Amino acid sequence: RLVSKDGRCNIEFGNVERSRFVFLIDIWTTILDLRWRYKMTIFISAFLGSWFLFGLLWYVVAYIHKDLPEFNPSMNHTPCVENINGLTSAFLFSLETQVTIGYGFRCVTEQCATAIFLLIFQSILGVIINSFMCGAILAKISRSKNRAKTITFSKNAVISKRGGKLCLLIRVANLRKSLLIGSHIYGKLLKTTITPEGETIILDQVNIEFVVDAGNENLFFISPLTIYHIIDKNSPFFHMAAETILQQDFELVVFLDGTVEATSATCQVRTSYIPEEVLWGYRFAPIVSKTKEGKYRVDFQNFSK
Repeated sequence: RLVSKDGRCNIEFGNVERSRFVFLIDIWTTILDLRWRYKMTIFISAFLGSWFLFGLLWYVVAYIHKDLPEFNPSMNHTPCVENINGLTSAFLFSLETQVTIGYGFRCVTEQCATAIFLLIFQSILGVIINSFMCGAILAKISRSKNRAKTITFSKNAVISKRGGKLCLLIRVANLRKSLLIGSHIYGKLLKTTITPEGETIILDQVNIEFVVDAGNENLFFISPLTIYHIIDKNSPFFHMAAETILQQDFELVVFLDGTVEATSATCQVRTSYIPEEVLWGYRFAPIVSKTKEGKYRVDFQNFSK
């Protein structure tokens, strides 16, 4: 299948002519799309690398100014940075400067302008690195893709009569009490077709319209909904039958778009059904009931039954 049950797309790109440099131009999206292990590696490397690089620069400043103990500075010698005795202490001063710890043991003096300029430059660059990396982590955590994990579709689709019409029905549920605002649901039927000219089109897409009783726009998505597609003469399922549906070669991809109520970010959930997952002549078991206390109860044990 092209789309897995959890919405991931099974596709790879081969022989892409564009240079990978184009992905570095859009570095923000590239960082956000990385997996967590790569993102954390870049996060740690960015900070450790900058600390070590500036540690080397602070060591060079101390070396040029002859502040290190091996130069035996005189008692009245004023160093560029107090108490830098080697590469390790220079690294510690770089760390303290960039993360603004300020232990008070090592500090820049007004003796040399190079040290003052380096202090300003590292402070500004440290703020930029910190803002970018922390922003990337926060954006990764708050992406609406995670909200999509709390939207679930039924394992199977069914074909049965609804309102006197033959329909394909799918059940979808929101596992959170917070709503998806402005929800819209639709489908695509993917199949291989041969044109009158003899051209074979793989993954040819046909629109599938899904509705609920109140329409397919602005769903009140507080409880599980059963969406349905009417199988009429305009439907690609019209020429299928219970005896032949398993011999068909198609994939039905269902999409649910909406806006997350808590963050106002757009969200898309998708799943797919192949012929073996479309059951003809079945209907879904009821899952909504009313308790004695007057509350509505949803039994998710029967969600896909």
